[in-house]
Amino acid sequence: MKIKKFTFNPFQENTYVLYIPEGPCIIIDPGCYFEEEEQELKAFVENNQLKPIKLVNTHCHLDHICGNHFVAKTWNLKLEASPLDAYNLDLSVEAGKMYQFPIVPSPTIDVELKEGDIITLDDFEIQILLTPGHSLGSLSFYIPKLESVIAGDALFRLSVGRTDLPGGNMDTLLNSIRQKLFTLPENTMVYSGHGEETNIKFEKLNNPFLQDN
Repeated sequence: MKIKKFTFNPFQENTYVLYIPEGPCIIIDPGCYFEEEEQELKAFVENNQLKPIKLVNTHCHLDHICGNHFVAKTWNLKLEASPLDAYNLDLSVEAGKMYQFPIVPSPTIDVELKEGDIITLDDFEIQILLTPGHSLGSLSFYIPKLESVIAGDALFRLSVGRTDLPGGNMDTLLNSIRQKLFTLPENTMVYSGHGEETNIKFEKLNNPFLQDN
């Protein structure tokens, strides 16, 4: 399995494609907003002879779901996400207006993901971790064989997700990171919803939000 990152839309959101070369792929958090971003994602899929089999959201804030409609329509996919984050889908169109970021409404959640579920891509297992705090239904996707986790907006390099939006709570978020992410092997690479990659050991040692007093 390989991981391809795109950085899309004015919020500089990271979209990920997990793929088997010339095989199936999973699209996570499509943030493609402008037509050229949609075509960039489509061209990558087509040029690499990939077959999208799943559309998945770590959480449903508008910058992570603004490409859901395009991906679902282009490849005839159903949306998979936590039902605990459905409220963010409901709020997304109005939130887009507030941020002067109008979006096409996302499809509703068709496949409900929860803690302990496993998604498979070829012979790779992707373990679903519930990591709330940034939102109620924030999920992280841990891939043991790849020593990697797609963490959405829970954990960033030297930072953590914001908690001032509906469903956010800083204590809950820090507990999620400590109990679900910091218990992963220390060499685990962290692919975040914004910014550059990091790893668990580096964040344990250096993240200012997570140092024990």
